[in-house]
Amino acid sequence: MKVVLLAGGFGTRISEESQFKPKPMIEIGGRPILWHIMKEYAYYGFTEFIICAGYRQQYIKEWFANYFLHNSDVTFDYTEGKKIMTIHESHCEPWKVTVVDTGLSTMTGGRIKRIQKYIGNESFFMTYGDAVCDVDIHKLLEFHKGHGKIASLTAVVLRQEKGVLDIGGDNAVKSFREKEISDGASINAGYMVLNPEIFDYIENDSTVFERDPLVKLAEKGELMSYRHKGFWQCMDNKREMEMLEKLLDLERAPWKKW
Repeated sequence: MKVVLLAGGFGTRISEESQFKPKPMIEIGGRPILWHIMKEYAYYGFTEFIICAGYRQQYIKEWFANYFLHNSDVTFDYTEGKKIMTIHESHCEPWKVTVVDTGLSTMTGGRIKRIQKYIGNESFFMTYGDAVCDVDIHKLLEFHKGHGKIASLTAVVLRQEKGVLDIGGDNAVKSFREKEISDGASINAGYMVLNPEIFDYIENDSTVFERDPLVKLAEKGELMSYRHKGFWQCMDNKREMEMLEKLLDLERAPWKKW
């Protein structure tokens, strides 16, 4: 299964860093947070990624273009008047990464719609490129296959400003509404599994995935929640970035299972 990562937003709430690079490329522990998310999925055996880029999308492409070189032992030999480059050993992960320019101002739903041709007629994972989590991806996928609905999302309980879920006793998402300050309810943490029918719910570039598609799915009983009681943390501001950095420094990062 492919893993779709949303990495096209402006990241205005962490502008100290995102004025130079996309927010998912802001580093914690010397690597972009996007890389950390990819390592999470790769730990469970999912190594084919589609990155929905937008704002400063060239930065993402250039980073991956140089990734093999920067993670290899290499000799540059100029003794014969020309450059001879020899790769001795590579420490690169065996990933397949497709970076797609999904537009500068495209909304989240529109970004997903734009990568439909790279997905084909198969289910896929989808998450945001600015949050790490220690959810068991295999159990999430098993949950999704078990209920037979179009979409599954990972739900966590935090007092934060995210999309709020009303979850019934059967784990069905009864309603989905936009965030309010200090809701204290289950929130959408991303880490979704989506069937290809999801593309039918997305109209165009202006579609906000968290509004029309998820709301309609919830109304039709086609949106289910996988309740996660472990760690999840987004990186919306400098304070949260420093907190994640500290967890890595102390070797207490719950998402770092590799």
